[in-house]
Amino acid sequence: MNTKPQMILVAGPYRSGTNDDPVKIAANVAAMTDASLALFRAGHLPVMGEWFALPLIEHAGGRQIGDAVFDEIFHPVSRRLVAKCDAVLRIGGASAGADEMVALGREHGKAIYFSITDISAP
Repeated sequence: MNTKPQMILVAGPYRSGTNDDPVKIAANVAAMTDASLALFRAGHLPVMGEWFALPLIEHAGGRQIGDAVFDEIFHPVSRRLVAKCDAVLRIGGASAGADEMVALGREHGKAIYFSITDISAP
């Protein structure tokens, strides 16, 4: 049982299954944000790659999802975050990117969760 707050990367679908429909992408982000809020209220520090990557992509001149600037920044940010976090919480449906974050978390020896109920409060 972990007795201190954890920094937990919330990994879920962003583009997967959306055909880049902004409404569906927003729903995916909302699901990850809901999980993040629950983690915060449970005493942990949630992080999402989107919180870091999307402002950087915009600032770097990214014009659309999947352009060169997006690809340069989006997943690499989450890859770097995994190394800094204590754990990864995998939510949602199919997502190669989220599955990669779980695999990287395992490689780094991080705790991997698939449900908020599996995470002990500090």
